[in-house]
Amino acid sequence: MSAQLKPSSADDRLHQVFGVPVDDLYTAAVRPDASPALCRALELRSFLALAEEQVARVRDRVHAAMVGDRDMGELSAEDLRTDAQWLEAALDARDGYRFALDQLLRAMPAPGQHARAARTAQPARPPRPVPDRGRPGTHGCRGDPGPPTVKAPA
Repeated sequence: MSAQLKPSSADDRLHQVFGVPVDDLYTAAVRPDASPALCRALELRSFLALAEEQVARVRDRVHAAMVGDRDMGELSAEDLRTDAQWLEAALDARDGYRFALDQLLRAMPAPGQHARAARTAQPARPPRPVPDRGRPGTHGCRGDPGPPTVKAPA
């Protein structure tokens, strides 16, 4: 199942910040004018959904091993130690993605407000070639991983 179809603990917050359900946000992210903040938020949300699924899998495996009517001879301390390590790694990942997403959402202007352009003392640079992100399987956001195809200036 795709990460965008998995629920995450950040879905309600994303809905509040962007004003539309998460499914609609993924639809908006494929548009050429998609905001970089939206693309980053959805990327973090997808990572978070996967990390939360990992936490749930390990938790369920530990619960199954510890069920009351299970044969005590099947219980393995080594398996439980491994599961504890995996759970710690999954929880660390989940917490990191939550923190990064929260920081990103806090930095965004409130809905309906436009970010003011910052004045800089540096002269404007000529535009750089823009990578072609129209490859199949990508969502078109800038910063999308993968080898870009760069269009040469005419």
